[in-house]
Amino acid sequence: MVRETRLDADVELLWEDFHARVNMPSEQLRQWLLTRGSGERAFGPDPDLDLPEPGRQILAVLRKRKVDLTSGDVEVMRQAVRRIDDLTAAPPPRGAADDDWRHRLLDLGHDPLTVG
Repeated sequence: MVRETRLDADVELLWEDFHARVNMPSEQLRQWLLTRGSGERAFGPDPDLDLPEPGRQILAVLRKRKVDLTSGDVEVMRQAVRRIDDLTAAPPPRGAADDDWRHRLLDLGHDPLTVG
């Protein structure tokens, strides 16, 4: 669990950055990941367990309250923000029309077609 320390301001900023970049609601991300990970195992008793990474970890953070974050969650948020920033900083010539690029962003919970 993240404790009351000097890092709290950093975690607060990271929380805001993460939620600004991960612009898909948790259920939309879950549906996308189920589509990406579809197969026999995707429809078992607990399909969330077989969702592709890192999307499953991002989804788990989206479902948490800030006060319930673990150090692992903080790292997931850092990596997601970094990956989304890297991908959006250098979009392909076709932009969101490039399915591979858009799908990599969707896997991280970022829909480049969402305005705002």
